[in-house]
Amino acid sequence: MGNMRDFANEATQAWDIPLKGEGVDGAEAFRPSTRVPSTKPTRVLLVDDHEVVRKGLRSLLEKRPEYMIVGEAVDGREAVEKAMLLKPDLVILDIGMPGMNGLEATRHIVQESPQTKVLILTVHDSEYMARETLRAGARGYLLKSDAGHDLLLAMDSLRENKPFFSSKIADMVLKGFRGQEERNGKNSKFLRLTARESEITRLLAEGKTSKEIATILDISLKTVETHRANIMAKLGIHSVAELVRYAIRERIVEP
Repeated sequence: MGNMRDFANEATQAWDIPLKGEGVDGAEAFRPSTRVPSTKPTRVLLVDDHEVVRKGLRSLLEKRPEYMIVGEAVDGREAVEKAMLLKPDLVILDIGMPGMNGLEATRHIVQESPQTKVLILTVHDSEYMARETLRAGARGYLLKSDAGHDLLLAMDSLRENKPFFSSKIADMVLKGFRGQEERNGKNSKFLRLTARESEITRLLAEGKTSKEIATILDISLKTVETHRANIMAKLGIHSVAELVRYAIRERIVEP
């Protein structure tokens, strides 16, 4: 257990992501929590572009007195607006949504409402996506395939200031950290991109134009072009085709 504890702590420090809760070390961050009673219900905002998902979550949580649903949103931009207005304790947030996606929404929510915890609920079993959402400030990452038996555990963990990962994601995060360290040691082109550069890399690899990216991220076209040039220089690539191959290899996007 000592090696696991040391490695988990090293991984969280190297990625500069908030995996530690009060009194919780890196190794414990990967373990589910036991439920504890609370004197007042946790206020929850549900965010998913599929109505059936929101209805399913609402049906489950309305039976739990420790949780109170205060609102719903269908995309990232609406999620940010409602988080600022309602100040929920917890946001359950999908990643793949039209307009502003869950990754960008997480950044805005955490920045504008620091006391609000974000739990990602997604189909994306990607180490890259988990890493980037955690770097953006999310406190948990749960696969929708695990939600039936782990959703309440994940929510309870965040209530106690403890992060939560689906077991598959926890394994991928640790293995991904090892692999990233090995690649960085062998080849300088794998230097870590910033959070903004990573997001733009993903959007470019998905076929978005610089103008579309500027609209999605609400930044200027000149800023996108500057980031794009920096990305190409850091990765040592010279075309969008090379960028797509890099993104697939690094599991930034699915082939």
